[in-house]
Amino acid sequence: MKIVAMIPARYGATRFPGKLTSDLCGKPVIVRTYLSTVATGLFDKVIVVTDHEQIAKQIEQEGGTVFFSQKAHESGSDRIAEAVADVEADVVVNVQGDEPFQDKESLSGLVKAFEDKSVKVASLMRKIEDDVDVINPNSVKVVVDKQNFALYFSRSPIPFVRDKYQPNYYRHIGVYAYTKQLLLAYTNWEKTMLEKAEMLEQLRLLENGIRIKMVETTHEAVAIDTKLDLDRAIAFYQRYSQ
Repeated sequence: MKIVAMIPARYGATRFPGKLTSDLCGKPVIVRTYLSTVATGLFDKVIVVTDHEQIAKQIEQEGGTVFFSQKAHESGSDRIAEAVADVEADVVVNVQGDEPFQDKESLSGLVKAFEDKSVKVASLMRKIEDDVDVINPNSVKVVVDKQNFALYFSRSPIPFVRDKYQPNYYRHIGVYAYTKQLLLAYTNWEKTMLEKAEMLEQLRLLENGIRIKMVETTHEAVAIDTKLDLDRAIAFYQRYSQ
């Protein structure tokens, strides 16, 4: 299989505009993401998909490949679909631009899922250890069947516990991999009822009968949504780069 990583990199984040160009111990956040993705050695190509000249310049200075979006997009999936249309690829991995420390083991598990030819979409999940995370609507939960295919995603605690039984809860990690064919098709489908209700684009796939293979990981991603997150990322880099 030809495996391509696409990193959507929108400049104008609502909560932290310009976060991708912010300095993270000598290099911009988006450059850290790009370099850690390349360093996994899993991909035939790594392409940063952006709408901003500064991001494009920073990646090109590292010798990276950039696709400049010509359209406005609602989601990262839409952005990478535009970019991958003319790229030779069997599987496309959507790497989050604001997660500068990509984990090789997690991404390898995601790619490996496509050895099963029935799999068209795969994503990551992590067991929730903190009860606060279970009730946090910003922490998206997923429930799966016995083969680890997603049954449902929700901002609510799922499953609901009626009695004393204590289930495992899993948080959805928003790194996706798609067959190129499915990605191009899915991003042209209309938004669905559950997707609109929960504001979760992956529900569009489930509502259209597409199974999502979930791969469990123990990796705790460092995602940068706020200035405080950036401070945490700087501390993480300083701690583990010694």
